[in-house]
Amino acid sequence: MLSSAPGASLGVSSRARTRSPFSFSIACPLPTLNRVTSPLALLLYERLLPGSALGNKLRDQGYRILHVTNLTDIAAIAAGEKPLVAFVDLEWKATDASAAIRALKENPATHHVPILAFSSPRNVKLRDAALAAGATIIASDEAILTQLSAMLDQAMMVE
Repeated sequence: MLSSAPGASLGVSSRARTRSPFSFSIACPLPTLNRVTSPLALLLYERLLPGSALGNKLRDQGYRILHVTNLTDIAAIAAGEKPLVAFVDLEWKATDASAAIRALKENPATHHVPILAFSSPRNVKLRDAALAAGATIIASDEAILTQLSAMLDQAMMVE
């Protein structure tokens, strides 16, 4: 029986109410916990679609996203952030995405990062240049969205 009277027992023994010389606590989750437990994906895109849709799908799969718009510094950014994978939109107005892929592959700190490049199917020259620069997988805009899980599995396979 519960009582609201001061000093009333709530079904807890007197031994449990005494202070034990042994105590422990459970640490509160740190704000950086997500940073430690979630893999990072670099997402390099200029076109809103499919770039933002790809970012949303990656977040749904548990990835943290770092959206990069300055491709000239991509190797330094990737070396510092240590991503698990990089996604590169090949269609940029004033930047060569293949040069960014090449910079990632030539840097000893980032050469192991799988690169999934995407563009519309009509851009055969861009796709060939990305493959020559070292992209792991080349896909169309639609395929990268619909087959993301399978492409990630394939890209993560150790050669």
